[in-house]
Amino acid sequence: MTAHPCWKIVLIDDEEDIREVMAIALQDAGFTVAAAADGESGLQLCEDSRPQIVITDIRMPGIDGLQVLQTLKRKYPDIEVIVATAFGEMDLAIRALQLDASDFITKPISDEALDLALKRAMARYTSRKQLKDYTALLEKEKAETSQELLKSIAFQRNLIESSMDGIMGCDDSGTVVIYNHNLEQLLGFPKQEVLQKMTFKQFFPAEALAHFTDDLSGNAYGGQNRLFLYETHLIAKSGREIPVQVSAVLLFDQDRPSGRVCFFRDLREIRKLEREISDQARILHQDKMMSLGRLAASVVHEINNPLSGILNYLRLMGRILAQGSLAADRQEKFQHYLELVENETGRCSQIVSSLLSFSRRSPPSFGNVQIDELLQRCILLSRHKLELNNIRLESNLEPNALSVIGDFNQLQQCVINLIFNAIDVMPEGGTLNLDARHDAEKELVIISVKDSGPGIDPADLPHIFEPFVTTKNEGYGVGLGLSTVYGIMEQHSGSIDVDSRPGQGATFMLKLPVA
Repeated sequence: MTAHPCWKIVLIDDEEDIREVMAIALQDAGFTVAAAADGESGLQLCEDSRPQIVITDIRMPGIDGLQVLQTLKRKYPDIEVIVATAFGEMDLAIRALQLDASDFITKPISDEALDLALKRAMARYTSRKQLKDYTALLEKEKAETSQELLKSIAFQRNLIESSMDGIMGCDDSGTVVIYNHNLEQLLGFPKQEVLQKMTFKQFFPAEALAHFTDDLSGNAYGGQNRLFLYETHLIAKSGREIPVQVSAVLLFDQDRPSGRVCFFRDLREIRKLEREISDQARILHQDKMMSLGRLAASVVHEINNPLSGILNYLRLMGRILAQGSLAADRQEKFQHYLELVENETGRCSQIVSSLLSFSRRSPPSFGNVQIDELLQRCILLSRHKLELNNIRLESNLEPNALSVIGDFNQLQQCVINLIFNAIDVMPEGGTLNLDARHDAEKELVIISVKDSGPGIDPADLPHIFEPFVTTKNEGYGVGLGLSTVYGIMEQHSGSIDVDSRPGQGATFMLKLPVA
């Protein structure tokens, strides 16, 4: 689309590539664009440049997109806000629309979706500005001549007709005096049947009208004598009730009620999205049941193997005992079988412990966690196992005191899991690097665990954080350690990444927001 350079847009997204691509596309379309990497700096840009349109990502560190939307609508209600969401975040999109976002677009953002969203935002901004101008002109009624007023009303009537929201206005008796084209399309009542003939209350179910009237005169939805983002129903000509979101205000003339003006937005599309979310929840439930089936199969497979071994070794030990006294060679075999039974029993115990840890993940107990204290504790707990496996530990901790807000025990579990995983992939010994550093630009603490093992096959990389997926040899776990770490990182608003190439080891990175 082509826009006049007087249209200013502030673009807020923590992903640099997306910011640059969108900024270039918008500038090519004729917009004046300013970009910010987070919500706080984006709000400052809005205060400095006062744009007409803001495009913001929802999920960002610090102040997220919904907080940006709420702040802008509170301080600068005229600014139109378009939110960008990831696929599957329809609940956040619905919340954004309820907070008066002009539209939402899903990532990856197509040119067509962006174009439609911008057209709607520009239309809404123009309509609201024109309506605001119209109100200002009406306030100057006494200072204008009759002829000028008539011209102004005619002009503003055309502007009201062009609004993408349904608009209804009535006088102090409740008779409808403003009824625009969009509302006509929504309800099906022709203008000639409505203007000066129907009353405001005829468009509401009786119970909904009572609640609307009470809430409009109260303070719960935007202040005294006004409503903001209020949900109710209107009655269409067909008799069907249509869910709508309404913003309304009572008008006064020298402290005497003179009417009311309402702006209506059709909520049927939002309700459709809510049904889609419900369908998604049902599908997720089905997926959970399938996961339970896979869990049962995995448990049976993983535990059956060591149990079968234990049974066979016990039978062999029974045969040795049945042959009478234990000669030296039989004692050696008996001791060997006993050690194998002990190892397989320990393997069963490890499998059960991993399953319990995965299934009983408790909510974190947040507090201030000193990174150097956390890593020193992990080194102490793993030192014995490192020495037994002939693995050299190299650590590099930044001298400044790094800290995060988190659960000390759960973060310790994450680091220990990564250390033990690294030990398992280096059965012949090797080197393990444990580092912690501060990424000042992204305001993150990054904890790295690097091994000198064989690395991870590229085909396995997309799946390593899934439950019951493991690249280890049989007998070295059930594939729940990394999925447990992934879940803990999500609860801490952090992430886990991996960098690996075959033959060059693997580096796992825990990324947590700085306290």
